[in-house]
Amino acid sequence: MQKLIDFRSDTVTKPTAAMRTAMANAEVGDDVMQEDPTVNRLEKLAAQMLGKEAALFVPSGTFGNQLAILTHTKRGDEIVIPENAHAIQYEVGAAAVIAGVQTRTVRPQNAWMTLEEILPAIRFGYDIHQPETGMIYLQNPAGNGDVMPLAEMQRIYEFAKNQGIRVHTDGARIFNAATALNVKAAEISRYSDSVMFCLSKGLCAPVGSMLCGTSEFIYRARKNRKLMGGGMRQVGILAAAGIIALEEMSLRLQDDHDKTRRLAEIFAQYSIFDINLNTLKTNILYLKFKPEYIHLANKFHSEISTVGILTYPPRSGEIRFVTHNDISWQDISAFEEKLHGIMQKIS
Repeated sequence: MQKLIDFRSDTVTKPTAAMRTAMANAEVGDDVMQEDPTVNRLEKLAAQMLGKEAALFVPSGTFGNQLAILTHTKRGDEIVIPENAHAIQYEVGAAAVIAGVQTRTVRPQNAWMTLEEILPAIRFGYDIHQPETGMIYLQNPAGNGDVMPLAEMQRIYEFAKNQGIRVHTDGARIFNAATALNVKAAEISRYSDSVMFCLSKGLCAPVGSMLCGTSEFIYRARKNRKLMGGGMRQVGILAAAGIIALEEMSLRLQDDHDKTRRLAEIFAQYSIFDINLNTLKTNILYLKFKPEYIHLANKFHSEISTVGILTYPPRSGEIRFVTHNDISWQDISAFEEKLHGIMQKIS
């Protein structure tokens, strides 16, 4: 049986052997009563690493983002958000359903919004005809793996503070962004009132995300977590893996970034692909076909699938490749060898 090389997402990672051992031996208690010592330790560690006063363990990234929106806003508010944000594209319209807010989308020129792009979307002053701007939603890194500069985050955050507007950052892969920027994650999160990050993507934990912010914000978010059905009981068995994710797996992400760059270099050898190595920042590569070769995208996807290379189907002539802990350098070499045969087939 051929080995599958799964480039679909860094959500497909399996928990490490150390995680499995820690999960089996985890000390647990009732987390709704805040009596699970392993969860308490995870929350304290997450808050420290993000430079925030407190943190809350939640089931998923979507849950964390929507919990932040619900906690920061009131019904009828408007949130300013990039149209390519995860909360717009992949969270089932939850902001309208759960928090009862309206989304005002911005189409950024880059993968992330600038202050100048945000300003026209802000509701200044009080007008009985208009919703109030309740929150600005940022994402770092962006969905395409690009990293938002800290200087731009700072500009947006200082503007928002002056206007009394809350800022939330979807930092699902914030440790990838920190690795790319060569800073601590706290240097990114300092420019947000709250930040969510995932334990179950490149950090290899099987389940869970963290929502971080002030003690007062987390106090209110804890009640809203219960309202949303996210109150969990002896969940220290999952939090134990999260601790290892933060203490160990957050330190190895440069290896994933290097593997993604190697993938791009491999693709750059073939004339049908449009590769720009300068745009690669993290572990995500969007493989673009040159306009005259877009018709080959579906055939290419079909062919790599037959040799055990897993990706999502192409969208608009692009196929996403995501590296992670379960893709080795040997897998990258095996992929390069298989790609040579595929290219001969489809050319």
